[in-house]
Amino acid sequence: MSETETTPTIQLPDPAELIVSNSPHIRDNHNIKKIMFTVVLSLLPACLAGIWFFGFAALKVLLLTTVSCVVLEEGWNKLAKKPSTWKDGSAMVTGILLGMNLNAGVPWWVCVLGAVLAIILAKQLFGGLGYNPFNPALVARVGLLIGLPEIMTTWNVPTAGKMMADVTTAATPLGEGVKNGVFSLGDLFAGNVGGCIGETSVVALLVGGALLLYFKLIKWQIPVAYIGSVFAITGVAYLIHPETMHSPVYHVLSGGLLLGAFFMATDMVTSPMTHKGMLIFGLGCGVMTSAIRLWGAYPEGVSFSILFMNALTPLIDRSTISKPFGYVTPGKGGAE
Repeated sequence: MSETETTPTIQLPDPAELIVSNSPHIRDNHNIKKIMFTVVLSLLPACLAGIWFFGFAALKVLLLTTVSCVVLEEGWNKLAKKPSTWKDGSAMVTGILLGMNLNAGVPWWVCVLGAVLAIILAKQLFGGLGYNPFNPALVARVGLLIGLPEIMTTWNVPTAGKMMADVTTAATPLGEGVKNGVFSLGDLFAGNVGGCIGETSVVALLVGGALLLYFKLIKWQIPVAYIGSVFAITGVAYLIHPETMHSPVYHVLSGGLLLGAFFMATDMVTSPMTHKGMLIFGLGCGVMTSAIRLWGAYPEGVSFSILFMNALTPLIDRSTISKPFGYVTPGKGGAE
């Protein structure tokens, strides 16, 4: 029997069929739809809390941003002659997150403009779902904050249970309200404070974050590293200057930290894929957020910090990816 007859033939795959794309690598529409609607379920507690405390105005903002994002995505797909994607739920998630990052008193056109920034500028121009390097909702919030600072930093007074609330303004926990002792820890846990629609109720955000962890849509590394680093850094600052600095507990419970840590820093597309990379990402977000809050001119720093770390995600992935089993560095016993 010849050597050719005893040696099995190795069938190599067609190189043209080997396609490596950006994360997420799961492209099945059913899986994406299931993930997105589970995220929507996790966002509901904070949305309902926002509607309870800010009334019909909050519901109007959430509906406007969500509908605008879905319509804009479908309109873009038709103009670009791309397959319809509105049913996968990704545009809905972006719209809800955008609404949660706005105050209940913004005009209707701000909601639409934010949707344009999120869907067209931050998502579709980069190729759609899975190709955007930055979180779309945060791009919209930062863009609106830079272009419309007065509107974006004017807050409604919470009026629990009143669907038709008066449009009046109030301080936020990280602004003058904390310095003057207006808000208590109980107010922060419940959500009876001024601020964006989806960032006020700590209890609701913790419930939503627990759901994401339960359904294994996020991992613990980013939220723990993010929240833990903010607590540690602001805690040191408080120990040094307790008379001028807020306590670390107040920093964790105030502003958009929990919303950002659980729902936006953990975005599958714009966050690292490795466990070590997630820890680095969360730590970087925490350091930047703390620096902006403690020494910056703006009392909040969550949006800026997450977007900055989004830009570093490819570098973090590249530097933390595991080496293949048996890999030997060339020049140290390995074949060239």
